[in-house]
Amino acid sequence: QELRPKSLDIKQEELGDMVEKEMASTSEAIEDAVRRIEEMMSQARNESSGVKLEVNERILNSCTDLMKAIRLLVLTSTNLQKEIVESGRGAATTQEFYAKNSRWTEGLISASKAVGWGATQLVESADRVVLHTGKYEELIVCSHEIAASTAQLVAASKVKAEKSSRNLIRLQECSRNVNEMAANVVASTKSGQEQIEEKDTMDFSGMSLIKLKKEEMETQVKVLELEKRLEGERVRLGELRKQHYALAGSYDTAEDGETKPSPAPRRGILKKPPLAQKP
Repeated sequence: QELRPKSLDIKQEELGDMVEKEMASTSEAIEDAVRRIEEMMSQARNESSGVKLEVNERILNSCTDLMKAIRLLVLTSTNLQKEIVESGRGAATTQEFYAKNSRWTEGLISASKAVGWGATQLVESADRVVLHTGKYEELIVCSHEIAASTAQLVAASKVKAEKSSRNLIRLQECSRNVNEMAANVVASTKSGQEQIEEKDTMDFSGMSLIKLKKEEMETQVKVLELEKRLEGERVRLGELRKQHYALAGSYDTAEDGETKPSPAPRRGILKKPPLAQKP
């Protein structure tokens, strides 16, 4: 609801001002996101080390690259919009052009808001991941959201742009770069998650004696449960083999009553003595 432009509450002459305000607001949000990521990087270096520091740095670096790509995208989009307005407004003012093309203008405002909102959400998710209070999946979802809102902004800008426009070509290149950087965030997040989870399962260095004893007892319980389950499965396998041998023996008896020798099971695989031949 927040991303939807409230066109009914806005006079048409104000639409032009809103476009400029939203694009400026989006640029400001991205600049703020870059600063926050730099602060997180500094904090991570002070408060973490080893594998966790390596993972945090890799994720934050990929987020920084994505923010830089978005910043260039917004700048190029702003230049393209100015070009569209200048070439299409004729003798009309900028505000009149935006008012005349109000539906396109509203789409542009909505797309710009979506890009800025996605960037803010990405930074907040990255902050929680670095502080170990958030989920890696949040970063992945935010990256997909940014790619989608970028496509929305390009589509909105492309509607009224000349096909031969250099700014349009640059904008499409920026869009591809944003998608690539978003994919890098997803890849670094997934690999970092695997590294952290693998380390956490076997890292006992920070545990107290009581905590170690408790973990040891819980692990013993799991081992006993697994051993019981394994024994049950072995019994089940034995019963399955008995039934298999019984059916195989019945099948080996010919219809005319002549008994055929049942093939002996191979040693080392079935580990069961062959059943006695039926009379």
